[in-house]
Amino acid sequence: MSSIKLKTAVEMLRRPLQQVFCQFVRHESESTMPSVLERSLNRIQLLGRVGQDPVMRQMEGKNPVTIFSLATNEMWRTGDSEVFQGGDITQKTTWHRISVFRPGLRDVAYQYVKKGARIYVEGKIDYGEYTDKNNVRRQATTVIAENIIFLSDHLKEKE
Repeated sequence: MSSIKLKTAVEMLRRPLQQVFCQFVRHESESTMPSVLERSLNRIQLLGRVGQDPVMRQMEGKNPVTIFSLATNEMWRTGDSEVFQGGDITQKTTWHRISVFRPGLRDVAYQYVKKGARIYVEGKIDYGEYTDKNNVRRQATTVIAENIIFLSDHLKEKE
């Protein structure tokens, strides 16, 4: 292949790659904006079992929120070799606080999510602070649910 054809092929590939890159990172002229604006991503996907029936809370002047916990499990085999069946199986359960703010999803979650149900939650992580009843400042990690998929038959409408 001649160097001209190779150069043309490289240019053809460079343009689409540059367009994709520019969708994620926007460059402004240095006189207008000295820093680079870049997109970021805050996404979480969880698959687990509901720890308790949801509750709906409403603070004065704010929209209601449905809150429940979700357990995810991680298992691994301890020992020298994973090829053989030797070794003990260790399991770690992690509990996640799920908050649902979106009106339609919030109401469906409150009405149909039930303790023990297996669900998939997709959303974003939020790190916040609050002051407890003893006036102690605490930190809380919450998953803000943007999508919930029901995976088990543990879902029954609350009466």
